[in-house]
Amino acid sequence: MPTGTSDVLLRTEGRAGIITLNRPRAINALTHAMVRAVDGALTDWEHDPAVTTVVIEGAGERGLCAGGDIRAIHDDARAGGSASAAFWRDEYRLNARISRYPKPYVALMDGIVMGGGVGVSAHGSVRIVTERSRVAMPETGIGFVPDVGGTHLLGRAPGELGTHLALTGAHAGAADAILTGLADACVPSAELPALARDLTRLPADEALARHVVAPPAGVLAEQREWIDACYSAPTVEEIVERLFDTGVPAAKETAETLLGRSPAALKATLATLRRSRALTTLEEVLDLEYRVSCAALSTPDLVEGIRAQVVDKDRDPHWTPATLAEVTEADVARYFDAPADGDLGLAAASGAGAAAGTAAGSATVPAADPGARAGA
Repeated sequence: MPTGTSDVLLRTEGRAGIITLNRPRAINALTHAMVRAVDGALTDWEHDPAVTTVVIEGAGERGLCAGGDIRAIHDDARAGGSASAAFWRDEYRLNARISRYPKPYVALMDGIVMGGGVGVSAHGSVRIVTERSRVAMPETGIGFVPDVGGTHLLGRAPGELGTHLALTGAHAGAADAILTGLADACVPSAELPALARDLTRLPADEALARHVVAPPAGVLAEQREWIDACYSAPTVEEIVERLFDTGVPAAKETAETLLGRSPAALKATLATLRRSRALTTLEEVLDLEYRVSCAALSTPDLVEGIRAQVVDKDRDPHWTPATLAEVTEADVARYFDAPADGDLGLAAASGAGAAAGTAAGSATVPAADPGARAGA
């Protein structure tokens, strides 16, 4: 049986295998050892007939997972090391595995769910948010680009809602996460323990039917008109210009938010998102994102962004280049060069089987909202 580590608690109860990310002081930020522990549990439970459902949750009150351990990435980037690329290789493989896991994989996305936290939850077959959920891919604020399959998910959101979330890093609450395809259904936070207990003794769809409710109202549906009109522009510069010109206060605030993000990361994010839309499978997108992530590791903005937001916490990053106009097409093209140590190669390794998705592991999610989907 899987045993986990102090940072990943693993147990079986009834018919469920339960993964608890256990770094509450760090909002359960993922380390390389944690990724390996989760992957090991999935291996063991995949072949255990007593386990029919896998559940992932976060310890503490703040959230499921705030992302990867970006302090470690900061230190590795400053040293010119290879630890981050090795971490991403295993993390992205785990993300792909979750997406095609043959048993229901239920993610309890309570509280903060960002970056790598989206990767270990939003590719699952059953994604549950609560009234406390704050789901986001905030990478442009630290000079990075959405990864862990984030551009696959956001690239398939209705209209340009995913582009808005990818460039700004804005948080999506329960209704907006469901609308954009990052989650399936809402369960009140106070009922999650009861849901978890029901998952240990009932099939996932029966357990969920007892607890799903309509989510609190979101904001993206009513903002869709100006978001679609502005973010359909061909460049980040024109997106910002359109946002300022709408006359809508929320759009103007969004433009000002974008002007505070890394210019290079914004342009690389838009290019990655649009390339990902042309790809068919998650594995193909993860291969693309691996190239972009490795390239970002050698840019000055990643180290500077993490310094400003997490290390020194002065919230005053000095980006290089400093403006959108100074980021050239060649600068963006370099994000898509093959890494020195080689590509990830997930699509080639998985073949047609990965494209089949998670049909065997899907559960029908009782939809209290018409945006909820069935399965993954």
